[in-house]
Amino acid sequence: MAVKLGVNIDHVATLRQARGGVDPDPVGAARVCRQSGADMVVVHLRQDRRHIQEQDLVELCKLFKRGVHLELSDAAEMVDIAVRVKPDSVCLVPEDPREKTTQGGLSAAALDSASLRHAVERLRKAGIGVSLFVDPDAVSLRKAKALGADAVEICTARYAEAAGKRDQQEELENISLAAYLAEELGLELHAGHGLDYTNVGPVAQIPHVQCLNIGFSIIARAMFTGLKPAVSEMKRLIQASR
Repeated sequence: MAVKLGVNIDHVATLRQARGGVDPDPVGAARVCRQSGADMVVVHLRQDRRHIQEQDLVELCKLFKRGVHLELSDAAEMVDIAVRVKPDSVCLVPEDPREKTTQGGLSAAALDSASLRHAVERLRKAGIGVSLFVDPDAVSLRKAKALGADAVEICTARYAEAAGKRDQQEELENISLAAYLAEELGLELHAGHGLDYTNVGPVAQIPHVQCLNIGFSIIARAMFTGLKPAVSEMKRLIQASR
């Protein structure tokens, strides 16, 4: 089965917000990404609105009938937006206003919280596919299943940040074990965070991985090569791994 590529365009919006204007346009970037092989467009609508804005999400959902994947916290305000705009799918993620980027998967406490359970229930009732951003451990995956999630996105940060080959291989094995457990539990499996052109291959090779969500490395490379070649090359690497 081919592994899908979701391209996160948050950092196109980061650059736009630096000047507070209209360029570069994340919606235009999303169009290029889809034309260049991306299967999904991924955006994280944060509570502090540091990059993607609600209007971006509205325009994306109007432009694409399918393939808009939204990341957001379980805060009631954010879930309200998702239910109103109705992207194809939502990934519920931990969020801290002090962080530069998401620091890891949902904690055990978060996975046991009433607010997360309520968010999953509301999104599913609205007909929106729900995934949970979790670390590659059995407890987190089983809790995600118990919450009624359709999918999990495995956080690959520890793999991407591993200092040496031994540590990297250990983290890769953890992701592989999580992938087999997700399959056993009947959860669709995505992965992402920190993946780039040098480390994506081994993750793409893992059986049962269905989608890789990648953003920063693609947008960073696009500054030198252009967005279309940057997306196309990542897609090629993923396809070559299978």
